[in-house]
Amino acid sequence: MPEKPQPEITNAEYASKKGEIALRSHEYDGIREYDQMLPNWWLFIFYSSLAVFVIWWVIYYNLPIADTDAQRIDKQIAAIEKAKSKELEEMLSKLNDDTLVNQWAADTTAVEAGRLTYMTNCIACHGQDLHAVIDAGGQKIPLPGLSLVDGTWKYGSKPMDIFKLINEGTPAESAGHNGARMMAWGQTMPPLQIAQLTAFLIHENPKDFAK
Repeated sequence: MPEKPQPEITNAEYASKKGEIALRSHEYDGIREYDQMLPNWWLFIFYSSLAVFVIWWVIYYNLPIADTDAQRIDKQIAAIEKAKSKELEEMLSKLNDDTLVNQWAADTTAVEAGRLTYMTNCIACHGQDLHAVIDAGGQKIPLPGLSLVDGTWKYGSKPMDIFKLINEGTPAESAGHNGARMMAWGQTMPPLQIAQLTAFLIHENPKDFAK
């Protein structure tokens, strides 16, 4: 069986033809570097990738063919806002003061779901017991929010007023409580969750909503 020919090794900085191996002049720690021409299949993939990149860059950034990342995000946000508005509209068509008191607040499942939402999102400002204070070694320290069990409803005492307040946050014309304003929870909570939270507050204040 004939022996395979040995590749040509030359003292040069770079190989100039296929099959040539150039032994470059620089040396480090007794080691010298070889240089060979890259195989055609590798060069084909490399240059094809460059061509695809240039074509895609022109299409993506310069022609109105494909949406940019910002445009896709804007469309997704718009779709989410549309879905939220539709869900809120459907929920409001089912809600009124009477249904919130006599149906939602009387539904133990809805009340417990509202309690969980309260404990997750509201206790930092209104306290675990809804009194808006925290006991620190016997000292009562007021929290940023209002008490939710003192019989006073600053922004409206009707059930739908409370739903609206949670959904939309502190009214724009109000400075809030000691400068603290409640966020519009409708931006992060679905209408169902806000209705459950309202039901929980009604359940915790039976005398305020007896009528």
